[in-house]
Amino acid sequence: MNRKYWTRAAVSLAMSAALLGTSSLASAQGRRGRGEERSQQNQAEREQRQQQRQQERQQASQERQQRQQQASQERQQRWEQQRQNQIRNSQERQQRSEQQRQEQIQRSQERAQRQNNPQSAEQQQRSEQRRQEQIQRSQERQQRWEQQRQNQIRNSQEREERWQQQRQQQQNRDFERQRQRDQEVQRQRQQELERQRQQQIQQQRQSDRNRDWNRNNDRTRDGNRDWNRDRDNNNWRQRNWRQEQEQRASRYRQDWQRRQNLYSQRQRLLEQQRRLNQLRFQQRYLEQLRRDQLRLQQWRYNDYGPYNYRYRRGNSYYETSQYGAQMLQRAMNDGYREGFHAGQADRQDGWGFNPEEAYAYQDASYGYDGYYVDLSEYQYYFREGFRRGYDDGYYSRSRYGRYENGGYSILGAILEQVLGLQLLN
Repeated sequence: MNRKYWTRAAVSLAMSAALLGTSSLASAQGRRGRGEERSQQNQAEREQRQQQRQQERQQASQERQQRQQQASQERQQRWEQQRQNQIRNSQERQQRSEQQRQEQIQRSQERAQRQNNPQSAEQQQRSEQRRQEQIQRSQERQQRWEQQRQNQIRNSQEREERWQQQRQQQQNRDFERQRQRDQEVQRQRQQELERQRQQQIQQQRQSDRNRDWNRNNDRTRDGNRDWNRDRDNNNWRQRNWRQEQEQRASRYRQDWQRRQNLYSQRQRLLEQQRRLNQLRFQQRYLEQLRRDQLRLQQWRYNDYGPYNYRYRRGNSYYETSQYGAQMLQRAMNDGYREGFHAGQADRQDGWGFNPEEAYAYQDASYGYDGYYVDLSEYQYYFREGFRRGYDDGYYSRSRYGRYENGGYSILGAILEQVLGLQLLN
């Protein structure tokens, strides 16, 4: 009887200990999950504040440009009004001079008619000489006035040319400053994303080390712990992956307005430079971007599997999914094709070799759909393809690509050399 009693007591104590350990483990994992959720929430708030500051800077830049354009228009109106006043005054002076000359001729004729006695030959000659002198002086005054008017018109044209040249230089400087600011913002955003990615990797590694250490403590709790860990990893991965893709799509949509402003500036500049072929290419490129916008409005999240590919950028390697790898390849192909057409347009316009000046190179977002790779990564490889396509198009050769199936595409060897895509086990 005593042996049976002690046996039951031992079994009860063992079961209580197992339940207590399981409860402690679940509590610890819950705290880690809440900590990760708070970290993700803080990260989203930081990104939102950063986007708000960027929008404020863009709005201030637009206001400055509007003020400059308004001041330029006012100066143009004042100059035009002065020029009209000068022309009107000149016409009035000419009319007065002509009227005075006619009055003098009329008075001379009247004096000749009032005199009944015939004049002597000498008097007639002096009268005719005085009349000719008056006509000559009138003509000299008319010539001086006409010369002054021509000088005023020439000076006005020179002022207008100088003003147009200064306005063009100011627009070029504003455009260059805007491009530098955009590049700096893009570089800071890329650094922030890389820092967040490295931080997430470190947190994940630390979490993995903690789980590995806990797994070796007790074989009895291995099954429950492994099951809970896999479930937490899947939930965290699903939340983080979906949030990252939605943020990418949101940033791309918000950046659309800035790219629209850049397009308007480039269009005015090309019209002033009379680069009709490059202007047609830019308009076609914008239509493609608008089709991309319509497609992105139907965006829905899809999980295309784990990061099983890696690619090279500079001296570093990065990981992505199969769909992300395909997108980077498409970025280089689309960039090469658009660069080829841009190079052709500049050659036909007789313009100098400058691929980085093209709007398509500065935008570099055609074909991007907001999924699975960041916009800065997509733009980097689009521009790599664009520079090579521009070179081939400008010089009418096939050094980096070829023409097949009705379109231009980059060579596979160049794609492998730049991207260095590898399949991970």
